[in-house]
Amino acid sequence: MTGRILSVNVGQPRQVEVGNSLVLTSIFKSPVEGRLAVRPHNIEGDRQSDLTVHGGPNKAVYCYPHEHYEYWRQQLPNMDLPYAVFGENLTTEGFTEDIVYIGDRFRVGSAMLQVTQPRMPCFKLAIRFGRADMVKLFWNSGRPGIYFSIVEEGDLAAGDEIERVAEGRERVSVGDVVRLYRGDETNPDILARALRSPLSGSWKEELQERFAE
Repeated sequence: MTGRILSVNVGQPRQVEVGNSLVLTSIFKSPVEGRLAVRPHNIEGDRQSDLTVHGGPNKAVYCYPHEHYEYWRQQLPNMDLPYAVFGENLTTEGFTEDIVYIGDRFRVGSAMLQVTQPRMPCFKLAIRFGRADMVKLFWNSGRPGIYFSIVEEGDLAAGDEIERVAEGRERVSVGDVVRLYRGDETNPDILARALRSPLSGSWKEELQERFAE
């Protein structure tokens, strides 16, 4: 399976006024041209604001499929939706959450990335869109985007191919994980495969708790 990078997007932490307080966020990213280095925990020029919920080894690069943009144009017809509006590092085409497996490895430019988990949206998405309901809309859409870890450093640029070079052994998709978490999927075999997969973050613990109830 191959895809392509349409846009590489980076941003630095900035303070945004929300009500009577200031919030530090890196969700405001912008497309950049040229080749950028892929480092152990991020892409050159990009930096996360709160490493307790963003960034780190298992959320080093965030991808959002271009295929979802048309859905959002229909849902938010009065909003301008440029690349990077969802805070993604890579806007891509050619694959979505339902055909990408946890543990898949992709050659992206000269770097290698591994699929680690879906995105769980936080309140900063609402700040970016100026809508209090955006977190709920995003989660309910079933279009969370894909987080990657960096297996091999290298460089990348818009226009580079994205090639799957190894498939996650449990063949549980990013979309499967979201449906399990939401209760839309209850197949015990899919759950077992998700728990055996290299799914990172607190997703496994959350799934175990939900299915134990």
